[in-house]
Amino acid sequence: MPKKTPSVPAPRRQRGTDRDATPQPVTHPRPSAGRIARARLAVVLCALMWVLYCATVVVALSHGGALVDAAQLITTAVFLISVTFLALSACMNLLARSGALPRFAAHRRTRRIVLDEHFADRAPRLTALLPSRAEDPALVRMALWSTALQEFPDLEVVLLLDDDPRPSDDAARAGLEGCRRLTADLAATLQPVFDRVHAARARVHEHTISRVDATETVMREHAACAQWLRARAAEEPTTTHVNVFFVEQVLRRLADDLDATARALLDAAEAGEPPLTIDRARHLADRLVRIFGVRLSTFERRRYAGLSHAANKAMNLNAYLGLLGGRYREQVTPEGLTLVRVDEGPVDLNVREPDFVLTLDADSMLLPEYCLRLVHVLDQPENARVAIAQTPYSAYRGAPTRLERLAGATTDLQHIVHQGLTAFDATFWVGANAVLRWDAVRRLRRERDEDGIRVVRFISDRTAIEDTESSIDIAAHGWSLLNYPERLSYSATPPDFGTLVIQRRRWADGGLLILPNLFDLAGRRRQEGVPLRMAERLLRLNYLGSVSWVTLGLLAVLTLYPMDGQLVTVLLLLIAVPYFTEMASDLHTLGYRRRDVAAVYGLNLLLLPVNLAGGVASIVQVLSGRRARFARTPKVSTRTRVPAFYLVAPLAIATIATVVAVRSVFAQAWGTTVFAAFTALAIAWAVLRLIGVRHTVSDLWFAWLDWIWVAPAAASVSPDHGGTRWVSVLDDGPREPAEVAA
Repeated sequence: MPKKTPSVPAPRRQRGTDRDATPQPVTHPRPSAGRIARARLAVVLCALMWVLYCATVVVALSHGGALVDAAQLITTAVFLISVTFLALSACMNLLARSGALPRFAAHRRTRRIVLDEHFADRAPRLTALLPSRAEDPALVRMALWSTALQEFPDLEVVLLLDDDPRPSDDAARAGLEGCRRLTADLAATLQPVFDRVHAARARVHEHTISRVDATETVMREHAACAQWLRARAAEEPTTTHVNVFFVEQVLRRLADDLDATARALLDAAEAGEPPLTIDRARHLADRLVRIFGVRLSTFERRRYAGLSHAANKAMNLNAYLGLLGGRYREQVTPEGLTLVRVDEGPVDLNVREPDFVLTLDADSMLLPEYCLRLVHVLDQPENARVAIAQTPYSAYRGAPTRLERLAGATTDLQHIVHQGLTAFDATFWVGANAVLRWDAVRRLRRERDEDGIRVVRFISDRTAIEDTESSIDIAAHGWSLLNYPERLSYSATPPDFGTLVIQRRRWADGGLLILPNLFDLAGRRRQEGVPLRMAERLLRLNYLGSVSWVTLGLLAVLTLYPMDGQLVTVLLLLIAVPYFTEMASDLHTLGYRRRDVAAVYGLNLLLLPVNLAGGVASIVQVLSGRRARFARTPKVSTRTRVPAFYLVAPLAIATIATVVAVRSVFAQAWGTTVFAAFTALAIAWAVLRLIGVRHTVSDLWFAWLDWIWVAPAAASVSPDHGGTRWVSVLDDGPREPAEVAA
């Protein structure tokens, strides 16, 4: 029996989760004309309800005594502004959705023979970069496999490890060593298969081979490769839903595809059909070489003193992108090991210049045809000015926790919104995965001296959402972005609230900082005579700013009580009806339950303080001028503790909503009563079911202990400059005592 790959124990499954790990189909169900018409009508209805609501408010305010003092006036104004921004955000999401559905209806999957013929005489170079920092080697391994098995003519995969190269912690050292072995182990595993298919390809390409022999060779090799992949799948653990996805959708999906080709050739032979043409047989033989032919390597930028060590994904990518197209020799200097570019002679690192660059997060996976189909799209004449093609990632199904399932539902809903943004030329780069045209990306190159190091940047790292800011940079250079209307990429969803807090706070930090870039882009396009369309401008504005204004707007609507609650009317509630109705419809289409729309609302209420903290962090960053600190999402099997603020704040909102509901009963403001009571119940449900009472109490208790406990001061240790201290004295002069202590 083959030895199975070790894995972590499966987490305990909660009630109310989905056991089926089968993902969404690759191609979206083709929406009917009625569904498309309803999507467009929803946008109109949402805007119309807001107009009618504003009209009724004007009538109410025109009555004498409606606003009794200045405080009431300010409260009412803030309330109405909040409602307006909430309505705008709902309309923009509905507008994006109305653009996505026609794209799904019009999409036709490119035929297999078209892809084979396209790459028969074209072999573009693609370099796949997988940035990783303190990741679980098991997750990185699956991401590497899904990338290495991409069917592409000339593929190189580089694992960009960003860990401390000399960790002092035993667990960190073990994880780093495990990741360092991954590329070599995978290359050794794939090499025998590549040697076999490469030899078979050589036979098929011989001038003297007959059609019958060529067809039999291709059929035999496809069947053998399928059998090899199934054997590999049998050795893999299936303890988690992510493991199941890797086995079923990466390994066995590719095996089934190859086996289907072999069976089709066998059926044709048994039916007496003529064998393949020599050209077609060569296409199929080339395909096997493209699948198993890959070069794998690992690069650690923190080993080199001449590269930026800024702890974020953007600079991990930038460090390697800055090396593309060069030959380098390692050299020891007083500052440490550096890379020196050389034109001739032996080198330690030879980095080729590709035609395309694939970026993939280490916790994500790709379906086998991802690169082939996206590069084919980029090669089309009408896409000559497209810099980035991507498929916004979907969530793994079969999550064991309720929170991961609901967070995955929001990810799948957001996939539809992203597809709709492309319909209005408002696409944003989603950094988990993308194929970048190198000719476009290299035009973003910027160089700057930082602490004596020449730092090269292609991807902006000013904010924690580097992909979003870079999208504006790409548009400013006259390029566009494209979301391919299929599901070809998947990524992990946080399994607990503590992990989700870290991820969503990072997502919420930076949008406000990028807004000036959008205004600059609009002004530049206006001067060039090609102004941004109104829909594109509003959708981009909503994408960047909605997290902040929706958070503030909901907090205002939930806590303010203008005119004794008389502003919360049936019309106000009807503004949200088209939005939630279409969301429920999408959830049903995606395989969730329609009633999950209420649970998603509760989850979003839990995240209000998280989004608020992200917005405040953006403002602090503007005032301080410091770059955002990148906080990676933990990938651990245990829970991540939740900071006290993110537990106390939802409970406070629920308390305020309850007080407002009770007060509204006595004022007979029934609209406010219903809204406030439903909100309080939604937050209470979310705390009970998504976090849990025991975990809430535990995290609050440990937060209290952390606050009152004062740790003893650690003894200061002077830094050991070792053998380089004399160099520092000669070059910089003697250090001041304060400088040494620092």
